[in-house]
Amino acid sequence: MATYSELLKQREELEKQIEAAREQELSGAKAKIIELMDMYGLTCEDLVEGRGRAPHQAKIHVKPKYRNPETGQTWSGRGKPPAWIANKDRAQFAIQDGQ
Repeated sequence: MATYSELLKQREELEKQIEAAREQELSGAKAKIIELMDMYGLTCEDLVEGRGRAPHQAKIHVKPKYRNPETGQTWSGRGKPPAWIANKDRAQFAIQDGQ
């Protein structure tokens, strides 16, 4: 059985071989990717589309539907209701057209 120091040396050598093989394969992979991108007219933005990031979109501003008469705070009716309207009749807080 090999000694601890011999095994560490073997690991170091293997890590060097692994990194060399990775670098060699990466250069081939990059060349193939570039070839395919050129063939299909793809850009980097095309590749990241749909990978968890939404395309940059302007935020949609929703008009408020409800107003707290005491503080003037408003709520659009979307998401979790604020404490001032939760479990209450929302009709009394409804914003009428022209308000």
